[in-house]
Amino acid sequence: MSKLITLIAIFISSMTCAQTIIKGKVIDTKNLPVFGANVYLDGTYDGATTDENGNFKFTTQETGTQGLIISFLSYETKTMIRDVSAFKDLKIVLQEDMESLDAVIISAGTFEASDNSKVSVLKPLDVVTTASALGDFVGALQTLPGTSTVAEDGRLFVRGGDADETQIFIDGIRVFTPYSPVPNNIPTRGRYSPFLFDGITFSTGGYSAEYGNALSSVLLLNTVDEPDQEKTEIGIMTVGASLGRTEKWDKTSVSVKASYTNLGPYVALFPDRNEWKKPYQGAQGEAVFRQRFNNGILKFYAAFDTASFDVIQENINTPEGVRFKLNNRNFYGNTSYQGILGKGWSINTGLSYTIAKTDFSFIDNDIKDTENSAHVKLKFKKRFNSRFKLYFGVEHFTTKFDERFSSEIVSPVSYGFNSNNSALFVESDIICSKKFAAKVGVRGDRYELSDEFQVAPRVSFAYKTSKNGQLSMAYGSFYQNANSSALKFDQDIKSQSTKHYIMNYQFVNDGRLFRAELYRKEYDNLVKFDTDFESFESNFDNSGSGFAQGLDIFWRDNKSIKNVDYWLSYSYLDTERDYRNFPTQAQPNFANTHNFSAVAKYWIEDWKSQVGFSYTYASGRPFTNQNTEDFLGDMTQSFNSISLNWAYLISPQKILYLSVNNALGFKNINGYQYANTPDINGDFARRSLKPAADQFFFIGFFWTISEDGSDNQLNDL
Repeated sequence: MSKLITLIAIFISSMTCAQTIIKGKVIDTKNLPVFGANVYLDGTYDGATTDENGNFKFTTQETGTQGLIISFLSYETKTMIRDVSAFKDLKIVLQEDMESLDAVIISAGTFEASDNSKVSVLKPLDVVTTASALGDFVGALQTLPGTSTVAEDGRLFVRGGDADETQIFIDGIRVFTPYSPVPNNIPTRGRYSPFLFDGITFSTGGYSAEYGNALSSVLLLNTVDEPDQEKTEIGIMTVGASLGRTEKWDKTSVSVKASYTNLGPYVALFPDRNEWKKPYQGAQGEAVFRQRFNNGILKFYAAFDTASFDVIQENINTPEGVRFKLNNRNFYGNTSYQGILGKGWSINTGLSYTIAKTDFSFIDNDIKDTENSAHVKLKFKKRFNSRFKLYFGVEHFTTKFDERFSSEIVSPVSYGFNSNNSALFVESDIICSKKFAAKVGVRGDRYELSDEFQVAPRVSFAYKTSKNGQLSMAYGSFYQNANSSALKFDQDIKSQSTKHYIMNYQFVNDGRLFRAELYRKEYDNLVKFDTDFESFESNFDNSGSGFAQGLDIFWRDNKSIKNVDYWLSYSYLDTERDYRNFPTQAQPNFANTHNFSAVAKYWIEDWKSQVGFSYTYASGRPFTNQNTEDFLGDMTQSFNSISLNWAYLISPQKILYLSVNNALGFKNINGYQYANTPDINGDFARRSLKPAADQFFFIGFFWTISEDGSDNQLNDL
């Protein structure tokens, strides 16, 4: 018996001796104890939780080299690897997690439109429910500050920049022909359906070194990674119809959509100022294929559209009017892959291809354009920790543009250009604390046609001034080659440049967001020519320059008034430039000094309806009065427009939608056209350039048939 007791005592003694005591204290960077942190050996159940003084203590039978893990909410998880015997009297300092919700985020020059972004100013659904947008994502963005109201054009004019200075990307890959062709004095629309995108980033300046060849801004569209459900979407509208279908499998999904537009019936009911020989007709098709892998996602996006019309427009110099015919075919394909490589590395790569063919004629001139463009991109990201991330990559752009011109008095002639631009970029996110962050990068662009290599540094800072407020600043150099209207005649033109200086303040609190942003842009090397428009006779150079400066203010509130969501935008713009055939530096005719937008949406529960209101005001734009000697010395009258819409929920999956643009019928004037010769008094007669129609009415019925019968449309509204 005594021997048995002795053996048990020896066994218990050996077990006790094999146990190792692990203890220490967990504090933060301010030397304050962290209460409730989890401390444990990796792969075991041995561990403890820190007390109110940050102390912990536990025992283990593990031996040798082990990993001690210390974790706590809003702090970076820390791992210590050493021999178990060395885990004694530890003093462990946890760093704040810089990716937590209350961390600073750089916002200078950037508007987010996403359901997930913590600095989102718009949601994807806002694109289709804003009264003045008519379902066009560009139209919705024109209610944000920094944009100018150029009603007869429809493209994005940002902070004193021409529309050609804004570039658009889908899943990080360039879109070369983002807008549909239209007649003169009728606004264009974006080619792509907003329903296929779940995130939009609109950078009005100071954007990442990842993006180049854009002097003013970039618009980033991200397609949906994972559709919410299988469904069929049917739309019947006053101007056409649409049909869409989404299928889902285990790791694969496909979304397709087709639409047809015909303005013939609409113009018959609501005639406008044009004489339509053939009203606008267009057909569009889009598809997104998604394949998920264990560590990434592959997406393929394709869009095809065709459009045609034949119209006679008024012209003061041609009593019978000017006939304009167009036939356009456009295809865009985009493949992208995002994946995790391991050890903090990830990859983002893709390529796009565009082919666009446009045949148009005016008076007795026939022009045929063919553009083939491609973009390939490879980007890597290394996440060292939540405080430091490094991005770098390379990309190549190629464009082959051919044009053939013929008329009754000129023999057919062909011309064009082949452009190849290559670039590399590197950028880092440096998060010093939850209150201070920086983004530092540099981009190098090689322009083959002009034989240039341009280096463009970019830097942004953000400082959190309070729990809900922060201050951001940005500086950057930006370059862009000349557009096709000049390059097709002269391939030796140098790249154009600008510098951005931005200071931004943003306050976000419980459904309310306020932004105020000051900026200045300095242009150099702008393209000039010495003829009325670009032609073979033009002499081109890069002697142009200019500036743009101003203030943008934005306020959004969806909490103060029950069932009401609204936002207000105001922009002040002071800009002048000497470019194209300008004889002197002047405010360009696309720039408004003052722009104001008000958008409101109200949900009426008893009516199961959402009513919307949009008001746009823009001060007059410069024009040259040919009866004076001042270049761009007169101003048009101010622009005003009130748009209304009503979305009625017939059932959880059926919506009746009505809208009217410029509901009060304001007589807006976009500019003036002057006679080529003076009258007997020596004065030049002029004609007001008004929109084709004072008002536009839209009625649509949308039906979503989901596989599970869920209230998808009700949730959206």
